[in-house]
Amino acid sequence: MTNWPWPRSINPHFEAVKLEVDASFRDFKALSPKSQEAFDKCDSARLAALAYPNAPREHLRIGCDLMNVYFIVDEYTDIENAAVTKEMVDIVLDALHNPHKVRPEGECILGEIVRQFWARAIQSASPLSQRHFLDNYAAYLRAVVVEAQDRDEAHCRTIDDYLKLRRDTVAAKPAFAIYEMGMNLPDEVLNHPVIAELAECITDLMLIDNDMTSYNREQATGDENHNLITVVMLEHDLDLNSAISWAARYHSDVEKKFIDGLAKVPLWGPSTDVLVKEYLDGIANWARAIHCWSYESQRYFGTRGLEIQQTRLVPLLPKINRQAVSTEAKVNIADLTISI
Repeated sequence: MTNWPWPRSINPHFEAVKLEVDASFRDFKALSPKSQEAFDKCDSARLAALAYPNAPREHLRIGCDLMNVYFIVDEYTDIENAAVTKEMVDIVLDALHNPHKVRPEGECILGEIVRQFWARAIQSASPLSQRHFLDNYAAYLRAVVVEAQDRDEAHCRTIDDYLKLRRDTVAAKPAFAIYEMGMNLPDEVLNHPVIAELAECITDLMLIDNDMTSYNREQATGDENHNLITVVMLEHDLDLNSAISWAARYHSDVEKKFIDGLAKVPLWGPSTDVLVKEYLDGIANWARAIHCWSYESQRYFGTRGLEIQQTRLVPLLPKINRQAVSTEAKVNIADLTISI
């Protein structure tokens, strides 16, 4: 990311909104006290504040809520089989489509978390942004079920097949919809081949970066098959360092493709063009945001993130029993790097 033209920036409402969102999320009691403490180290509000640096306070709040939704759905489904994951996904989809319906007693807490998120979001989101979010988030959830099926079967995909699935499981496109909340970008704009290709470029940059930084934790917890680094090692018969280099070269190619693609963006008229530029600047910033957050939070590198960002050296973690993995373990295992 050294030459990426979009610099790090963080929303000025970050600290205030973080306190509000974190307190609200704890009220759900979705995690044990120890797991909640570990979950807090992920600092999901920071990711939203980095991703949406210019968003008004309410839209930042919605972005923070969405990051919590992403992480809690991930934590709940990551350790389940495909059948249980599908049940959870159905609950989440029902909550999204019925944000004013009281959730059934005894239901998985994901339903109420998502219901409250979406009930708040639709109060200030434009109609088109709501539809785009729902369509893309449904695609993400369907992909999560497919990922669970792959996990059940210990299936590792080819690079091409993996990228097709990962472009959905990285959940970039639903996150892009936050930029649309104050605008009404028509389908003819977002679905235009040039705009769609630019969005896919940013999606690829995000997944490459995320797979690089998450690989160590995932190989330790036995969840490395859904990771580009593993896929590249297997398909090209490479060692770990060579696979990282392959991914870095691919990242550079995609960066260039995005920059070159900006020159091909068509014109729709002054009022629309200014919104398109704002949207493209927004999604381009996501690539910077996820990169910075990976080191500033404790999700992947524990307390050593900023050090590792400088040294570029990541000690490999020992493998642990996947059946024993919990939210707490998945976060705190990163701290083992201190003693390795």
